[in-house]
Amino acid sequence: MDPQGSGHEPEAAPQRSAQPRVLAVAVQKGGTGKTTLAASLAVAAAEAGERVTALDLDPQGSLAGWGATRENDAVAIDRLQPWEIGQLPEILDILAQQGTTLVVLDTAGSSTGLAPALKGADFVLMPVRPSRLDIVAARPTLQALVGLGLRDRLALVLNQCPPQPSPRTSAYAAQLRALGVLAEPGINHRVDHQDALAVGLGVTEYAPTSPAAEEIRALWAWIDAKMRVSDAQP
Repeated sequence: MDPQGSGHEPEAAPQRSAQPRVLAVAVQKGGTGKTTLAASLAVAAAEAGERVTALDLDPQGSLAGWGATRENDAVAIDRLQPWEIGQLPEILDILAQQGTTLVVLDTAGSSTGLAPALKGADFVLMPVRPSRLDIVAARPTLQALVGLGLRDRLALVLNQCPPQPSPRTSAYAAQLRALGVLAEPGINHRVDHQDALAVGLGVTEYAPTSPAAEEIRALWAWIDAKMRVSDAQP
């Protein structure tokens, strides 16, 4: 009953939509296939039922360029300028009201200025190639993420791996698995990934029955499960 006794119930306050989950793809090194992976994971998540917005935080704008060539609107793509990164919580509120359930962040090759975006991520995926150079180069990003309190919400994924069986890939996978920071499965180097990106598609759209598509779907399922476990923890 309203205070004036008019007999009319007051209108209920509009309910705030649940915040979308945030998956960040980040590593402080170029050439690891970060944008290609972010694009295909965004598409795979959309195909699995998520309402996905992919945000390009990289000044190079590669993901936004991929989005500009797309004819399929299954994934919304936008670009954030460096000065907008600090406004990410407000942007997530807007996306929540629009129905987005998952935001994929394609970050810059440097962690400078990215702390506000990474700190709020539900999960951070770090693509590295199976080489000592890439593993060593990933350490600054790994240390920065641990410093932000994300130790339990990150994983490295071996990307652009040579054809199996590969003793070198297996050795690095065993090391990372022992440290508890390996995302699985690894992603093999296949031309379908580059060909898909070139025509504005995710690999699951471009070659839906290919081994490349199967790996991306499996990786998204692994990430999704990890994020759900984190959501369930107090």
